[in-house]
Amino acid sequence: MSNIAVTHSESGLVRAEVVRRERVTPNMVRVTLGGADLRRFDYRGFDQWFRLALPVGSDAELSRMPQKFGVGGYLSYLRIPKGRRPVVRNYTVRDFRGDELDIDFVAHGTEGVAGPWATRAGAGDPVAFIDQGCGWLGKAADSNLIVADESGLPAALGILRDMPRDAAGHAIIELFDERDRQEVDAPDGMRIHWLTRAGAPGSAALPALRELAFTGVPYAFAVGEQALAAGARRHLVKERGIPKELVTFSGYWRMGRAAG
Repeated sequence: MSNIAVTHSESGLVRAEVVRRERVTPNMVRVTLGGADLRRFDYRGFDQWFRLALPVGSDAELSRMPQKFGVGGYLSYLRIPKGRRPVVRNYTVRDFRGDELDIDFVAHGTEGVAGPWATRAGAGDPVAFIDQGCGWLGKAADSNLIVADESGLPAALGILRDMPRDAAGHAIIELFDERDRQEVDAPDGMRIHWLTRAGAPGSAALPALRELAFTGVPYAFAVGEQALAAGARRHLVKERGIPKELVTFSGYWRMGRAAG
């Protein structure tokens, strides 16, 4: 469930290859991409996200990926035979330096596809991606509010980094392992609340949100596991009276199921 609009970039399908990988925290692996095709990528910062295509076996089928991932593009994607069809997952740009693009993957075991791929990615491994825009709208409000779990950590950190330096508000970031905290480049007026859950996703962030005192009406951004994102939106709209148009939310994943 999400109310984030997809923006189909003119860059279309961008081909890239792995330059290096690094385990930045115990459960987070950073894969850096490079390649001449990155010159076509239009970097916008904040929580810019994309459809990442990982080859299955041979990389030949990456060339059959559509230029856009709307209805027509998705149907084209489904025409690639099973067994050779690239796996597509949604990820956020962690950083972009013109000739290199960083992606942070939650990787803590063998479950899923993208996380295990990231842990074994080697220099030269091919990938492709389709830019889908930014979810953060930065709407005019009395303050800002971010709620995220570990899957939304790259988005939250990117937004905090690129916010106006006079921005104020709160960021609630829930992790399953406190060792996965990263350095935050945030405006002085943004207070960061690091939480470590002991139960299901949202079990730390949602109670903290209910107890959080804020002045006026904030623009809110809630992303992560489906129950966390939907629960934050429901609380803000129904219990705090925040207008729906001031709450951006997206379920990046669901317990027992990867986001497609």
